[in-house]
Amino acid sequence: MSRTSAISASTSASFRRYPPLVCGLTKQGHRFLASLATAEEPSAAIGLLRKFVASSSKHVALTTLSHLLSPSTSHPRLSSLAFPLYSMIEKESWFSWNTKLVADLIALLYKEERFDEAEWLKERDLCMFYCSLVESHAKQKSQRGVSDSCTPLKKLILLSSSVYVKQRGYESMIAGFCQMGLPHKAENLMEEMSGKGLKPSAFEFRSLVYGYGQMGFLEDMKRSIVRMEQEGFELDTICYNMVLSSFGAHSEFVDMVLWLKKMRNSGVPFSIRTYNSVLNSCPTIILLLKDTKNLPLSIDELVDSLNKDEADLVLELLKSSVLDHIMKWNSSELKLDLHGMHLSTAYLILLQWFNELKLKLVAENHTTPTEILVVCGCGKHSSTRGESPIKSLAKEIIIRMKCPLRMDGKNVGCFVAKGKIFKDWLWQR
Repeated sequence: MSRTSAISASTSASFRRYPPLVCGLTKQGHRFLASLATAEEPSAAIGLLRKFVASSSKHVALTTLSHLLSPSTSHPRLSSLAFPLYSMIEKESWFSWNTKLVADLIALLYKEERFDEAEWLKERDLCMFYCSLVESHAKQKSQRGVSDSCTPLKKLILLSSSVYVKQRGYESMIAGFCQMGLPHKAENLMEEMSGKGLKPSAFEFRSLVYGYGQMGFLEDMKRSIVRMEQEGFELDTICYNMVLSSFGAHSEFVDMVLWLKKMRNSGVPFSIRTYNSVLNSCPTIILLLKDTKNLPLSIDELVDSLNKDEADLVLELLKSSVLDHIMKWNSSELKLDLHGMHLSTAYLILLQWFNELKLKLVAENHTTPTEILVVCGCGKHSSTRGESPIKSLAKEIIIRMKCPLRMDGKNVGCFVAKGKIFKDWLWQR
C-alpha cells in the first residue's frame, strides 16, 4: 500500500459529526481535535492536519499525537488519524525519531487491523534504526561496528520491496564506509545498488568523492567526479569545497588553482567554506597567523610574502563575490559579520574589506553609513569559552592600523565606529 493511499484510507472512517470535545490538551490541541471531529470530507481533514502541524510547536504537535495513540484516549474515534498525523510530523525539521512513539503507533495500527500500514512502518523504522547505527559507528571510527551493523541492514534491503528502505539503506552504508576511509567498499555498494535498478543520488557521489579525496586517492576522486557528471549531477559549491579540501590536504596547490578557476568559470558561487578550505591548506598563511603582531596589513604585502602557489590561491579567492554577500550596507549601518570563518579566512576577509571600503567610500564616494560594525563573536563556540581568536585577531589588526573601530560597550563581540570618522581614516591611509 502506498503512503498516500494509507493516509487516505485511514481518514475515511473519521468524517462524521461528533459532540463537542472536552480533553486535557493544550488549547490549540483541543481546537484541532474539535475541528477534526466536524470534518466531513477526507480532503478537509488532511488539510486541517497540514495546517495544524505547520502552525504548532513541537510540544503541541507531539502531545496531541500521543493523546491519539494512548489506549485511554478520550477520542478513540479519532485515533485512526494518528498515522497521517505522524506522517506529517516526522517531516518537520525539529522531529527526532522516537522508538516509543513509533512502537505506540504500530500497536495502534495492529489494534485497528491495519496490518499493511503497520508492517510498512515497522520495516521503514527498523531500517532507520540500522542506518542511524551505521552512522554512529562511523562517527566513532569503529570499523567492526560499521561492518556488524551493515549485515542486518543489507539483509533488510534484500528482503524489502520498499524503494525507500533500499535507497536509504544503501545511502547510509556508502556514507559509513567513506567516513571509515574505505571508499572502494563504498563504490562496490554503488555498483550493487545500480545493479538492482536503484540510481545513486548526489549524496552518494559526494560521499564517494570526499572519501577518495581525504584518503589521498586523488585519481579515483577525479574519476568519481567524471562519473558523477556523466550521471547528470552538476557539481555544486559543497562538492567543489570537498575537492578543494582534498587537494589541499595533500598540498596539490596547482590543482586547487585550476579547480577554483573551473568553479568561477562555471558560475558556481564561492562560500565562506571555500575560503576556509583553501586558506587552511596554505602553510605560509597559517605560520604568519601565529605571530599577529607582524602580520602583513594589506593584500599586496600578504601576496608578496607568499610563494607563487599560495599567492595564486589568494588572488583567485579575491575574484569571488563572497565579501559582497556577507557585508550588509544601508544608510544607517555597514556590517561585516565574521561568524563561520576560520582564522585564516577572517584575516583575508578583513584585508579585503578594508580595500573594498576605501574604493567605495573614498574613490567612488558612496553614501557613508551612520555606523560601521564588525561582528566577531564573543567566543561562545571557541575551544576556550569566552576567548574568541577572531576577535583577538581583529583587535590586533585594528590597533596596528590605528583604525577608529572600538569594542562595542553594548556587545563585547563587536567593534564599532562612526561612519564619517571611519571614512576620514580611510582617506588618510
